[in-house]
Amino acid sequence: MEFRKEHDALGEVLVPADHKWGAQTERSHKNFKIGERMPMEIIYALAVLKKACAKVNFDMGKIDRFKKDAIQETCDEIIKGKWDDEFPLVVYQTGSGTQTNMNVNEVIAHIATQKLHDAGSDKIVHPNDDVNCSQSSNDTFPTAMHIAAVKALHDYLYNPLDELITTFQFRSEKYMHIVKIGRTHLQDAVPLTFGQEMSGWMTLLRRSKSMIKDAEQHLLGLAIGGTAVGTGLNAPKGFGDAAASAVCDQVGLPFYSEENKFYALTGRDSLVFAHGALEALAMDMMKIANDVRMLASGPKAGLGEISIPANEPGSSIMPGKVNPTQCEAVTMVACRVHGNQSVISMAASQGNFELNVFAPVIAATFIESVKLLGQVIASFNKHCARGIKPIEEKMNELVKRSLMLVTALSPVIGHDNAAKIANKAFEDNITLKEAAVELGFMTAEEYDQHVDPKAMTMVEDDD
Repeated sequence: MEFRKEHDALGEVLVPADHKWGAQTERSHKNFKIGERMPMEIIYALAVLKKACAKVNFDMGKIDRFKKDAIQETCDEIIKGKWDDEFPLVVYQTGSGTQTNMNVNEVIAHIATQKLHDAGSDKIVHPNDDVNCSQSSNDTFPTAMHIAAVKALHDYLYNPLDELITTFQFRSEKYMHIVKIGRTHLQDAVPLTFGQEMSGWMTLLRRSKSMIKDAEQHLLGLAIGGTAVGTGLNAPKGFGDAAASAVCDQVGLPFYSEENKFYALTGRDSLVFAHGALEALAMDMMKIANDVRMLASGPKAGLGEISIPANEPGSSIMPGKVNPTQCEAVTMVACRVHGNQSVISMAASQGNFELNVFAPVIAATFIESVKLLGQVIASFNKHCARGIKPIEEKMNELVKRSLMLVTALSPVIGHDNAAKIANKAFEDNITLKEAAVELGFMTAEEYDQHVDPKAMTMVEDDD
């Protein structure tokens, strides 16, 4: 392998000649062989920011048009994925994300300089003086975190979530008149319809999305303009507002410059709050997946009230066994997101003095949760939810066997007498009707008049 010499404040560094990064990237690449690479969503967000800052720096007379154009052209290429291999650094590095910021600065500077030279100019784009002009890692990395987090919600989560909501809405309407037994405390309860049950799933997801959208508003404030400690040292007046506006123009989302930069550099509460909404969604998905796999349990020795698609064989030893694997994937993702909340919450509590130095792990963890949720929701919808079908014969059988139909008699004969009917039916292994007649509380005809499972669901018949 051939190398070239690069320099930084600590001296000379040999960098692989076929790569575009510089000395600080190479030092980090050698010193931190820990875990996974920084998510490309953060790299692209930094490129969005660097492009915006180049515009503002040019407008404010800090760099010339040639450097501005070369920087912006390079940023566009990075955002499109052309230079992905030039960003090798890992999440577990300096807690401010300085080395990733410098990785992006160095790559942009190297490529932009080459563009200028190819055009016949002898200008050199400097990673600090030009690409990082009017900025610090302490405000650029938190800014990139928020840009990446919001874009991830829009790019990875909202569409799959909307599609699953639509699936449940359609099936809720379709199955609104299919009566089944309800269950509370895992015990028999009064009837409802399968459509009503599915409407609960649908509304869980609608509310979760509403919470996430509310939380998104707290991610729109950007730290840019605060530079090292929040004072804005070395940045022109108005730089933060102008940079945030330029970011908006690029991504089409209403970002703004956070008013108090001292808060923006050290506070991570907005990411804790937003991830909390993601955890709420994960817990809702856990509930739905558990409901589905229990309702589909069997097929002969379980509840067996619904069927779900048989996607693959479920056992290496039991022939013909099929398992609710999509539900299991959902529940595992939910566990991961729950754990990620602990990571983000703990990391956010460590904003000592003027800077939180857990930024990379917060950013990577948030993005992981968004992507996992989006992927598992899409998979669950495609391979399970769309194929859910009620087994009406089993639902009818269980409704008829339930003792809790006796609840309809409470207004007629009183709670205590209704309980006597239920207890006798259970102890003597007879029907509720038989128990009611034997106890002398009513005739068989009167029982049929008052106990109508479909009427108990409160769903009105279609005209």
